[in-house]
Amino acid sequence: MAHQALWSGRFKEPLSAIALNFSSSIDLDKRLYQEDIAGSIAHVEMLAAARILTAVEARRIRTALKAIQKEIETGKFQLTGEYEDVHLAIEQRLIQKVGPLGGKLHTGRSRNDQIALDERLYLRTAGKEIARLIVQLQRVLLYKAEKYFGTLMPGYTHLQRAQPVMVSHHLLAYVSMFERDYERLHDCLRRLNKSPLGAAALAGTSFPIDRQKVAKKLHFDGIIENSIDAVSDRDYLVEFLSVCSIIMMHLSRFAEELVLWTTKEFGFAQISDAYTTGSSIMPQKKNPDMAELVRGKTGRVYGSLLNLLTTLKALPLAYNRDLQEDKPPMFEAVNTTRQSLFIFSHILVHTTFDKKHMEEELQNDFLTATEIADYLVRKGLPFREAHAITGRIVSYCIDHRMYLGNLDLDTLHTFSKLFEPDIFDYMLPHRSVEQKQSTGSTSPQEVKKQIVHWTRVLKKRKG
Repeated sequence: MAHQALWSGRFKEPLSAIALNFSSSIDLDKRLYQEDIAGSIAHVEMLAAARILTAVEARRIRTALKAIQKEIETGKFQLTGEYEDVHLAIEQRLIQKVGPLGGKLHTGRSRNDQIALDERLYLRTAGKEIARLIVQLQRVLLYKAEKYFGTLMPGYTHLQRAQPVMVSHHLLAYVSMFERDYERLHDCLRRLNKSPLGAAALAGTSFPIDRQKVAKKLHFDGIIENSIDAVSDRDYLVEFLSVCSIIMMHLSRFAEELVLWTTKEFGFAQISDAYTTGSSIMPQKKNPDMAELVRGKTGRVYGSLLNLLTTLKALPLAYNRDLQEDKPPMFEAVNTTRQSLFIFSHILVHTTFDKKHMEEELQNDFLTATEIADYLVRKGLPFREAHAITGRIVSYCIDHRMYLGNLDLDTLHTFSKLFEPDIFDYMLPHRSVEQKQSTGSTSPQEVKKQIVHWTRVLKKRKG
């Protein structure tokens, strides 16, 4: 079967079925039919305002476009592989409905600026959905931070136990991370919210179109001034995928911690049965598969970003057919990020923390060693000397198979005469946390400030 293009006057032979099958993007870009029709309606209304079309012609085309959208949504009109892309499919259907008049729709535009417009409209909607999901996850984190306020856990550096911290403090760290993701996303949306329509193929058009009018109709903040730039660059998409990659990186880090915390070795948390799975051979297993999948799917989004960057890296200006390949990574990154944010909120809602076990673990280690060093500093020693003395105390405990809580004052005096009975209060995990005074620390006062701050911020947000 051969394919006859709408503009086939230049060619003596129709496009072969093999070439059509290889070059067709309809299976992917058919998802953009709503954006494509919205852009076409705004374009045809502008053509009428500019008196390039009559009001009657524009009204007939607009009515037919709305009917085509309903046909697609009800399945009456199928966007199948016989069409090269979504733009031609809709245009051909329009011509079938209104005759040659349908061919006037394309006046003053090209598929080059059309697809750039469709993608921006799609990303604008997707970005708002992702932003809403970020806020939803932040609210779950805030709820958990409030619920477990006062509960302590070992804090880590290098995956080695370091100092006692509040569970709330740890959870709120992710609220801050996702806040930057939220801000990056909105910065990206602000930059991409410019209309390329009217750039035509690359050089603009000789028709007296009003690009600003179309941009305003479609709720853009303005137009992309340079017509070559409007059709040839995809930095708005690169930036969007970069934001998605950072979001997924943060989700993956948290997923990794949930995987660790739910092991018997850690025993800090438990995910409900509704969000875990068993083993096909080992009956005792309870696997954190949903968290692992979020961690695994991060690679898809990274891959999408690299895919797009590689496609763009050597393209001369202006439009090249290579740009057709921007849609698979776009849809992949958007869908994966959206799904991962959604499922992670649900995973976290169904996660409980073992307060008793975490606080027991604080006693069976050396997490308050820094407090001993700080104690000696307050007694007048330079920090480096206090650090060395405390290190020798820890080494003594390890050699004698004991912890800091097992020490007595006489033993401590063998390391420094500066120790007094009150040193034992400083060794308590709760005292360690309460002693923190710096802004943003893990002290109850500072964590409470963070909770109040985020409660106020998130209350104002939609979603």
